[in-house]
Amino acid sequence: MFKGSNVALVTPFKNDKLDDETYIKLIHFHIKNGTNGLVPAGTTGESPTLSHDEHERVIELCVNESSGKLPVFAGTGSNSTEEAISLTTHAERIGANGALIVTPYYNKPTQEGLYQHYKAINDKCGIPIIIYNIPGRSVIDMSVDTMARLYELKNIIGVKDATGDLDRVNQTVKKLGKDFLQLTGNDDNAFEFNKRGGSGAISVTANIAPKLCSDFQKYTKSSNDNDIEQAERLDEVLQPLHHAMFIESNPSPVKYAAKLLHLCEDDVRLPLVKVTDKTKEIVKKALLLAKLI
Repeated sequence: MFKGSNVALVTPFKNDKLDDETYIKLIHFHIKNGTNGLVPAGTTGESPTLSHDEHERVIELCVNESSGKLPVFAGTGSNSTEEAISLTTHAERIGANGALIVTPYYNKPTQEGLYQHYKAINDKCGIPIIIYNIPGRSVIDMSVDTMARLYELKNIIGVKDATGDLDRVNQTVKKLGKDFLQLTGNDDNAFEFNKRGGSGAISVTANIAPKLCSDFQKYTKSSNDNDIEQAERLDEVLQPLHHAMFIESNPSPVKYAAKLLHLCEDDVRLPLVKVTDKTKEIVKKALLLAKLI
């Protein structure tokens, strides 16, 4: 249900307020351009600076506007287990297909703490849960053994792996089997990630290049030699974009790219700031190379 190219949706702002109209347009832009799934209120959606009401609002808008055309896995994680339960049960009530739940940041829980955090959320909801493992932002790294324990629970179905460690894909397949969903959170390693047993990506670049990203994902999973060649060609086109999107803190670069494509403004919330002039030139060049502008 949640494979291929899934976009980690940006949250557009106007005068520092949620821009509902533009957000709705973005959702329909992805429906029309081949994106396989929607992920609102994640890191790229600036969830740390969304109010609780805004967080629930962007998920609800996404579910309502997608109208079942694309699956919605809502970002509902928190370093507070109680808050994560609240956000996840809200997403379930309004019809989200599942939840993407980040490992608790700042608290630095042990592996047992991680297990109990996800188990508490699992026990309070009835929708599929994807673990979001991103030690670069949350400090802690969930082990494959802890994931294996969690996979025994009724709602845990997979992981968004943003460790950047491709060997982790092989280790996870060996320990948990091929049915455990693995999605990369690193756009730049998506080709090799899929070759090792991954099923797709939750992508930042898909915000600005949805068709390129979805075509690339489709071709990587093919056994046809011509399709694999197409995947390799698209990977070459996309790599400069992937690099440009992370030259400064995400989502500032991708919002600037989206502005150049007339998708949304490049406003971000403090403590994030707009990208520098030097980064703007790198982003423009990547868009030109990909023939997006």
